[in-house]
Amino acid sequence: MKIKILCTLGPASLRGDVIRALEERGVDLFRINLSHTPPEAVEPTVTLIRRYSNVPICLDTQGAQVRCGKMAEGTTLTAGTTVTLWPADLMGSAECMTLWPASVFQSMRPGDLIHVDFDGALLQVMDVTDDRGSASAVVLEGGRVKSNRAVVMDPPPSLGPITDKDVTAIEIGVRLGIRHYALSFASSAGDVELIRALIPEGSTVISKIESRAGVRNRDEIIDASDAVLIDRGDLSREVPVEYVPYYQKAIVRQANRWNTPVYVATNLLESMVTNRKATIAEMNDIANTLLDGVHGLVLAAETAMGVDPVGAVDAVMRCIKSFEHTSMGSLLDEDRLRGAV
Repeated sequence: MKIKILCTLGPASLRGDVIRALEERGVDLFRINLSHTPPEAVEPTVTLIRRYSNVPICLDTQGAQVRCGKMAEGTTLTAGTTVTLWPADLMGSAECMTLWPASVFQSMRPGDLIHVDFDGALLQVMDVTDDRGSASAVVLEGGRVKSNRAVVMDPPPSLGPITDKDVTAIEIGVRLGIRHYALSFASSAGDVELIRALIPEGSTVISKIESRAGVRNRDEIIDASDAVLIDRGDLSREVPVEYVPYYQKAIVRQANRWNTPVYVATNLLESMVTNRKATIAEMNDIANTLLDGVHGLVLAAETAMGVDPVGAVDAVMRCIKSFEHTSMGSLLDEDRLRGAV
């Protein structure tokens, strides 16, 4: 079985020389993240990729998630201060910020908690203004807040599995002949069927398991999908991070039993977002992920905004080669290992 490599393209890699280099290394799928790509940018992005490569392209939906809007560079929220939350598109600051989709304000209540980004701020809603659709919140834990970062609300709002933005982008993708689609925050087989209704017959649906609901309903999601992707980052927002490795193993085992391809994403080579060399811990994580029985590895920030997208792929390829060299983990075969030392 060939271990596939999926790469997210972004500011660091949407260049002809990088796209060509990634194709030369045998990357299997290029991912366009619709959480960071507006519909009007989909066609120019696809055109750019196809100008330099024949690698298939996957549109990855925004899905049922909350995000903050644009934030002024270097914005830091301080504990004890008050922040106004708006559904309008404005430049955020330490005094105000946008949350979208706007529908989250309909279910927002005083006392709700709002977590912004992985190491960002924690806010608690104080008041919701019905007539303006805004809210005020106190900062319980301060932190830096960057633009367009994921937000987790407790209790979670009710959100549809596919946004209007997703529908528009999918329509463009269908017109351009895209045949691979990733469904973010899949929570049921019904969610999978919703996206199937929007794409041509024979297209590939990769369902992303990255929420409590996704883990809880993993059997039906795996059964309804062409492949599944475990996004460990978003999953860690909803479950304690120390449990994520065990969820990964359980989902991989289930997918393998049902002969459904399964991929793993997030923090595979996080250090290579800013450095050109991976850590031993990252190599160990990838090795264990391969030993779990995954069919592919997904690079996100490493190739979308990292300092060396091609180098990150090279590092993953070395991991895969060493995995194959040791006869799928037969570490007692010293003759096979001798070539590595």
